[in-house]
Amino acid sequence: MSIKETLTQDLKLALKEKDIIRKNTVQGIRAAVLQFEKDNLTELDDDGVLDVIAKELKKRRDVLPEYEKSGREDLITQLNREIEIVMGYLPSQLSEDELDEIVKCAVEATGASSMKDMGSIMAEVLPKVKGRADGKMVNALARKYLM
Repeated sequence: MSIKETLTQDLKLALKEKDIIRKNTVQGIRAAVLQFEKDNLTELDDDGVLDVIAKELKKRRDVLPEYEKSGREDLITQLNREIEIVMGYLPSQLSEDELDEIVKCAVEATGASSMKDMGSIMAEVLPKVKGRADGKMVNALARKYLM
């Protein structure tokens, strides 16, 4: 079953169970996929859908600090649930140790020695960890090796 079909089935299930947060989250993901397809006049395969889902996860994670600053516990709880739901559609995330090893190998493979080489490291690592790690974490680990 493709990810799009899974999203459709999960939406139906959320409607039957009257799970508003899951319903809204799945609808948001489906809308983002549809919008990408319309904008680019293409039909996304599972890899493309995973890219869109990863972007949706990033959006939610980026908003979380703002909610924490404002002290809105209700929104923080809701957003954490949405993040949990979105992560359910992504492949299992890499641990920091696994990601550190991948970044270390990329630094060695590219021969990077200064911050000017950051682009080559990112180009080496991101395709390997697509959908399984956050770009910010990859960047932070790469900086650690280049300092």
